[in-house]
Amino acid sequence: QVQLVESGGGLVQPGGSLRLSCAASGITFSIAAMGWHRQAPGKQREVVAQITRTGNTNYADSVKGRFTISRDNAYTVALQMNSLEPGDTAVYYCYLERSWPNRATYWGQGTQVTVSS
Repeated sequence: QVQLVESGGGLVQPGGSLRLSCAASGITFSIAAMGWHRQAPGKQREVVAQITRTGNTNYADSVKGRFTISRDNAYTVALQMNSLEPGDTAVYYCYLERSWPNRATYWGQGTQVTVSS
């Protein structure tokens, strides 16, 4: 079965950096995209970054220029987070989208990122 395993979350001071990683396993189908969402108290779910099968990337305006999404291979995606701000504090979820016609979305367990002095 599909499984997404995340690592790299934690506590960091403002201005610091973290690198999140998400490794997918049990993949027996074509992947349309992988990426990251985040959810913070009092805020709507936000798409942070996405990378498509062909390597095209998209970023939320709030993180553009500070975060970088990349893929080490077809099943592993990383999110490099630099110049972290308190507003980046959230639970970050890795996701994987299966290609059409059998479109489905799979989610990781979520990892807490806290930016605080």
